[in-house]
This record gives sequence, C-alpha cells and structure tokens, in this order.
Amino acid sequence: MVFEKIRRRNILRRLAIFFMILGPGIITGSVDNDAGGITTYSVAGAIYGYKLIWTLIPSFIVLIVIQEMNARMGIVTGKGLAALIRENAGIRITFFIFIGLLLSGIGNTTTEFAGVAGSMEIFGVNKYISVPVVAILVWILVVKGTYKIAERIFLIFSLSLLTYVVSAIMGKPDWKEIGTAIIHPHVEISTRSMSMVIALVGTTIAPWMQFYMQSSVIEKGLKMKNYKYTLADIVVGCIATVVVAFFIMVACASTLHPNGIEIKAAKDAALSLGPLAGELASQVFAFGLFIASIFSATILPLATAFFVCEAFGFEAGLDKKWDEAKEFYILYTGILLVSAIIILIPNAPLIPISIWSQVINGILLPVVLLCMMLLINKKRIMGVHVNGQTTNIIGWSAVVVLIGLSAALLILPLFSR
Repeated sequence: MVFEKIRRRNILRRLAIFFMILGPGIITGSVDNDAGGITTYSVAGAIYGYKLIWTLIPSFIVLIVIQEMNARMGIVTGKGLAALIRENAGIRITFFIFIGLLLSGIGNTTTEFAGVAGSMEIFGVNKYISVPVVAILVWILVVKGTYKIAERIFLIFSLSLLTYVVSAIMGKPDWKEIGTAIIHPHVEISTRSMSMVIALVGTTIAPWMQFYMQSSVIEKGLKMKNYKYTLADIVVGCIATVVVAFFIMVACASTLHPNGIEIKAAKDAALSLGPLAGELASQVFAFGLFIASIFSATILPLATAFFVCEAFGFEAGLDKKWDEAKEFYILYTGILLVSAIIILIPNAPLIPISIWSQVINGILLPVVLLCMMLLINKKRIMGVHVNGQTTNIIGWSAVVVLIGLSAALLILPLFSR
C-alpha cells in the first residue's frame, strides 16, 4: 500500500513537471500548420485524394529529429541558434543569412494575414476590418504580455486546430482506402506529383522553426535535468502537427477529390466544402484556418525578431520591457505592420509574395541545417552532449534528404515550363 502511494505520487510529480515544461515543442510544431501548410495539405487532398497521406510519416520522423537537436543545443549552450552561428561563422555570413530570413519572415507573415482575411470573408467580415483588428490584438499580446501568458494562449490556439478532425469526419471518409494508401504508398512519377510530394515534406521543416524552437527553450529556462520532459513535449507536438495535417488532407480528399474540384488556397477548400459536406463543415474548416493564421501571424514575426536580434547581439525576449529590448520590439512591430499593410493594398500580388518567400526558405534551409549539424557536433560547444553515432546518421540523412528536396523544389519548375 505504501509503495503504491509512493508510485502514484511519483507519477503525479512527473506529470506536473511535464505540464510546467509543456510548450516549445507543441507550439513550434503547431505553427507548422499555418495558412501555407493548410493550403498545401488541402491542395494535395483535393488533387490526389488519399494517395499522398503516406508523406506525413517521413515528415513526422524528420520533424522529431530536427527539433530534438535544436532543444538539446538550446538547453546545453543557453544560446540561440542565431548567436551560435554568428560566433562560429562570422558576421559577414550571418548578415546574408539573416537578411534572407528577414525577407522570408515578412513574406510568410503576409501569407498568414491573407489567411485571416480569407477565412473571415467566409463569415462575412471584410479584410479592412479583420486584418487591422487581428494585427492590433496580436501586437498587444506580444508587446504588453509576458512569455507565460503568451505561451498559454498559444497552447489554446494549438488545441483549436483539432477542429479539422470535425471537418474530416463530416466528409465521411473511406477509412479502408486511407489505410491502404498508407500501407501501400503510391508515387506518380511526374513533375506535378513530385512537386507536391516535395511541398508536403518540405512544409514540415522551415528555417525559422530552428531558431524559434531553440530560443523558446532558452526563454523557458530549461535545463538538461528537464531533457526527457522536453523530448516528450517535442514528440507530443510532432504528433499533434501530423494529426492535424492528416485530417486536413482527409477532409479535402473525401469531398473535393471525388467531385474533381481543384483549389488554389485554403479559403477555396472551405468554400467548396459547403455544398458537399454542409455549411457547418465549411465554417469549421474556415474557423481552423482563422485560428491557424492568427497563431502563425503571432509566432512568425516573433521568431524573425528573435533570431535577427540574437544574430546581431541585441537584447530579445518577451519578458523584457520595451526599453530593455527596443530593437526586438521595433523589429517585431515593423514586420507586423508591413505585412498587414501589404494585405490591405488592393490587388496586392499575394501569390508571387508567397512563392518567393518559399523560394527563399528553400535556399536558406540547407544552409541553416548544415550550420546546425556542424555546431551540435562540436565538443567545444556541446561538451558530452554532442550527437552520438546513431543520432548523427539520422540527422545527416535528414539534412541530405531535405537539401535534395529543397534543390528539387527550385529545379523542378524549370522543367515544367
């Protein structure tokens, strides 16, 4: 009886520690399902049905490997990835990397505000109302709040993404066909299908994620004694990310694909679901897009401000006041303001902006991952916590595959002209 009480007490203590540490992994993973990610999954489901759902399995493995290394590096060094790159690669290389990341951050944030505008138009709210209101609320949350408050709100946003489960079930999917598509994957050899596979796997890993994950671990003050709980947070976050992506694909594959409906944006998917699965399914899908877009419109400029300030030695952090981290808050405000204004410009070239931000991501991702792998294997930086042989094999394999995918993403469009 005594031993049973002790065992229960230990379980409760571990759960309490886990919930205290919970945050960085889930938030970073969930932001992956932003307006761009939702669009990619929706388009894949609409065009190919259930055939490409298998791509979520390698995406899940790669996501865990990369995020674990980021978290470990942040815990051991107490420094962000940007600061480590500056210290080891020099200011010149750092400057060019982070100018590219800044431009990409603005492009990605603009895409998120496009998601806000598109989703709210389904509910009859004009973009000239929705975008400014969301931008102001997001700014207040980050600038006037604290890291703990922001993190709790971000976790609620992450849970809200599970609304896509409802949309998928309302579409009455063929679960047997889904199981067959996963167990016996099929790849159509064509420029279009290969581009879609690349986009699905590539949307899981973005350059900004590496910097945000490491910075958030530091901001939370985690230590190596918390490592196993941090790893659990990462795994839970990755599972949640892939589950949401799975149900987005299922929702579109079970409704749009059988009816031959192709789409270009997540908003189109929400509108098309109405006549096929009912208005409620359409509205639930649109609500998920709205929440994801707000979530990402908060995190992406925040991540960009974090790593740019770290790279050039400026103070950064949500728990610092405006006077203590002036450059950080000015940069965050600037990215938010520029992105919102672009969306409000009539006939703004949103598709080219989205494409070019992805191109910049594709070019920078291999550079960032190479820097990360080199840094995490330096004993001078990581001590006894450098990668082991198995981790290195998995890590370098992931890097090689991602470099190949990024290169293909840039080269394949040239052959389709």
